[in-house]
Amino acid sequence: MKIKGLNKVDLILEKVDLKEVLTKAYKMTSDEIIKQVLESGLKGRGGAGFPTGLKWKYTAAEKDPEKYIVCNADEGEPGTFKDREILDRVAYKVYGGMVIAAKAIGAQQGIVYLRGEYKFLLPQLMKDLDAFHKLIDEIGYKFRIRYCLGSGAYICGEESALFESIQGDRGEPRNKPPYPTTSGVFYKPTSINNVETLVTVVMILKHGPEEYTQLGTKDSRGSKVFSVSGDTPTPGIFELELGMTVQQFVNEFGDGDTKAVQVGGASGFCVPRKKFNDTIIGFEGVPTGGSMKLFNSSRSMYNVLHNYLDFFTEESCGQCTPCRVGCQQLLKGVEKVKKGEVKSTYLNELVKLADTMKIASKCGLGQSVGNAFRTIVENFREEIIY
Repeated sequence: MKIKGLNKVDLILEKVDLKEVLTKAYKMTSDEIIKQVLESGLKGRGGAGFPTGLKWKYTAAEKDPEKYIVCNADEGEPGTFKDREILDRVAYKVYGGMVIAAKAIGAQQGIVYLRGEYKFLLPQLMKDLDAFHKLIDEIGYKFRIRYCLGSGAYICGEESALFESIQGDRGEPRNKPPYPTTSGVFYKPTSINNVETLVTVVMILKHGPEEYTQLGTKDSRGSKVFSVSGDTPTPGIFELELGMTVQQFVNEFGDGDTKAVQVGGASGFCVPRKKFNDTIIGFEGVPTGGSMKLFNSSRSMYNVLHNYLDFFTEESCGQCTPCRVGCQQLLKGVEKVKKGEVKSTYLNELVKLADTMKIASKCGLGQSVGNAFRTIVENFREEIIY
């Protein structure tokens, strides 16, 4: 495995001649587009990391003539704000990625599900969209994009809950299977991709998959846009090559006293100082949707954990018992341990509960609660007990 180290990249926000890229894509067949995306090794940039080309291949194989491409711009993960920047600066590339995806899967309709708090971006986004529609009409695409606003529910970042919200129903996750490639929005074959994923597709078609695979590692091709926050002298948005260690990241963004890095937001993993050198930021180590929060020695990891659990308890849709009750019990449990109302060994039982939630919860929200819980309890136990 080759680790190239911390390398600042300017691919996502790079200006491109969109007409040139889309004209090239228009002349390609569905199979040719999918082949290039597969060869690039691109995995979903929302955090889950499913191969984008494979998702498009499955959707393209469906015989239903009505298909959709959905852009997930809900961005509700605490500590993540990179999609907002992308939409604000290069929205036309997001639209370009959607029309390329539509050509690949055989869709004529696209929907951008925009986080409700980003409504202030809409006036400019709609102007950009009008210009984009005129551009693709000139090229010959028969494709239209519309916007749907969320209402502040974290659960609607989950793909099937997002579909329910678009349809005007309560945002709750569906049972799987069927998967979105077979039955997505309006129960039609759907490819749902993150904002950054769609922009990356434009850049892959512009530069070619061979050049793209020069970035990153075998398991984590390309670059990633990171939202850096917390105890850092340089907060903000940075595009970096995947495959760096947490230590390399801390050397660049830490304040000299970093004791932990929360990779992937509240649903991600807390990496302690002793594991910085051994932990790779990528799909072979700790994957991330973009959130990178640094904590120094002045921070109480109990307070961090309590904040996360409070968030999950509030945002659980309540549909399944493991998540609804589990979140409440984890929160009450750590409070009891901190107050000395139960023995510290009770933390072991709470870890078992978190592991059960990972197996039994219906969707990614309940399944991911254990990520932060286990890694904070295992590495900062003394801060919870005392």
